[in-house]
Amino acid sequence: MVTPAAKREAVAHLQTTLGMSERRACAVVGADRTSMRYRSCRTDDGDLRSRLRELAQQRRRFGYRRLHILLRRDGITINRKKTQRLYREEGLTVHRRKGRRRAVGARAPAPVLALPNQRWSLDFVHDQLVTERRFRVINIVDDVTR
Repeated sequence: MVTPAAKREAVAHLQTTLGMSERRACAVVGADRTSMRYRSCRTDDGDLRSRLRELAQQRRRFGYRRLHILLRRDGITINRKKTQRLYREEGLTVHRRKGRRRAVGARAPAPVLALPNQRWSLDFVHDQLVTERRFRVINIVDDVTR
């Protein structure tokens, strides 16, 4: 158990099933007693969540940053990190686009070259002299005779 909420549930379970005191149950679980009585003072974000869902439906390719700007334009003053948290909790993440489709099937084998001058290949090579002057050379090669 890592989160305070999980420890709270474990302490409540020990108190109801075994009749332990809160002090003893906290000692067994390893929880702080002050965290057992904690009540969240976070406000209800139902209106904000619904507005965020509406904007995400209208603009499907927008992430939380651009939706945050739209919320600010609507007059809703909110921290960007809170927008990010609500966006993630609502499951509004933008789906990644799929990659380029690859060709299906086997490639045709390269044609067998028998005679010179049927196919040529070229390549650019570049280098630098000691004087830091650069130069490029084009290499043209006959694929049969090399």
